[in-house]
Formats: sequence, structure tokens, C-alpha cells
Amino acid sequence: MSKPASRASSLATLGLVAVTAVWGSTFFLIKDLVGRMAVADFLAVRFLIAALAMAVLFHRPLLRLSRREWWQGTALGAIYGVAQLLQTSGLEHTSASISGFVTGMYVVVTPLLGTVLLRQRLPPVTWIAVLLAVGGLGLLALHGFSIGYGVWLTLASAALYGLHIVGLGSWSRPGSAFALSTVQMMVIAVICLLATLPTGPSLPPDLGAWAAVVYMALVAGAGAMLVQTWAQAHLSPTRAAIVMTLEPVFAAGFAVTFGHDELTWRMLAGGALVMAAMYLVELAPRSGAVQAEGLHHEV
Repeated sequence: MSKPASRASSLATLGLVAVTAVWGSTFFLIKDLVGRMAVADFLAVRFLIAALAMAVLFHRPLLRLSRREWWQGTALGAIYGVAQLLQTSGLEHTSASISGFVTGMYVVVTPLLGTVLLRQRLPPVTWIAVLLAVGGLGLLALHGFSIGYGVWLTLASAALYGLHIVGLGSWSRPGSAFALSTVQMMVIAVICLLATLPTGPSLPPDLGAWAAVVYMALVAGAGAMLVQTWAQAHLSPTRAAIVMTLEPVFAAGFAVTFGHDELTWRMLAGGALVMAAMYLVELAPRSGAVQAEGLHHEV
């Protein structure tokens, strides 16, 4: 791996770690908001603000996108938007811990889809990392498990998130990443707005709710989508998925630090397994096979 490519890969990994930290910080905010706003209303306002901000910032790069890139961004945005609605609706019918675990199953879905759709050959160390990540997610999130309506909705969202990660890994390019992010965000906003019909979205009820929505729109929405799209121009889908399983680790950390959760052995052991999975695919000295897998989508 050349030095510029290695540096870009390392920066991409750090970027995704930052994204998962931001996502992990939103759990307690979302839990409070969906108690006071309808799910579709919250998502519509959040992603509309994000889409408007990104359209203002990146209107010139948008004009330079090819028709094919517009269609790719539209497809990715539609997949992500439907996944958001399914995941958040599923959360209404199951516990947050079960939802977090099932959503994290995209770490399994992503390499399976990559193998089927992109005909990738993944080295054994990658599959070991996937198993470690799933074990870590289970320790972090599961306290009993039953397959109900909410779980099926969340599982469907995990499959769509995996498809989004694979598609982003195939279609994202460094030169058009920001514009592609903007197209995605606009489509997500449209899908969430359609979900509020026929009445349209209700606005956040108070100043605190507005502050939370704006944070999730601009930082956890627009900012995270920009970083993820750029990062996946430099990482394979499977490596990206494994790095993003750090989200529940950060969520647990924020819950202990700023919430009322107590630090438990499950948090420590689960977090250690997820970190070990990330170490295997990203930080450990890699064999030639793993290097090739890492370069598969680099431009």
C-alpha cells in the first residue's frame, strides 16, 4: 500500500470513528424527542434542515454531478431513508438495547452482500472480525431476546443499512463525495416528509427540542453523512461496517458519563470485543490479502 493511500485509509478510519462517536451521542436525545414528537415528524424536520444546509454549501458541486451519479445518490438516499423509518418505527415496538443489537447486524449483512453483489473474496481474518463484532454487540445490548414485530422491522433496516454501505463503497469517489452526500440527504428528507402525509410534519415543541433536532440535523445528519461518504471512498464496505460497530460502544460510554447507567462487565467485555474486531481489520499489521481487500475500493 502506497503512503498516500495508507494515509487516506487511516484518515478515513478516524473519520468513521468520529461519526460513530457522534451517532452514539444521539441515543438519549432521540429517546427524549420521540416521546414528544411523532417519529416521522422528527425525522422529516431533522433531515430537511440537513438537506437545506448541504444544498446551500454544495450547490456548485451538485451541478457538476453526472446523470449517473445523480441516480446513484438518489438510490442510496432512498435506501437510507427507508432504513431510518424502519429502524425508528421498530424502536417503538422493542427495547433500545435489542434495537441497537439488531441494527448492528449490518456488520454481518455487509460482507454477505459484498460477496454476493460485488463478488469480493474476503480473507479469513475479516470473518473472524465479523464474529468478534457480533459477539461484542450481543454483550453490549442483549438482556434476553425475542423476535417480535419491532425486531423484524429493525432487521429489515439493518439489511438496508448493509446495502447502503456496500453501495456507498462502490459508488463514492473522493472528488464527488460531498455532492453525492447532498443528493442522498435531499432524497432522505423527501422520503421522511412523505411519511408525514397527509398532515405534514409537526415542529419541535420547545427550544430544547429544537436545539436537539438542529444538532442531530447538522452534526449527526449532514456532517456524519459527509464524512461517511468521503471515508467510504477510501475503505472497503466490510472494513467500514466493522469500524461503525463502535457506535454502541460510544453509546454506552455516553450513557455512563452523561446519563444514569452504571459501568458493567458486559459493557467492558462487549466493548473490548468490538475494539478487537476493529484492530484485526484496521490496526494490526495486515497480510497481502488483507491489504488487497482494503485497496479494493480505493481510488
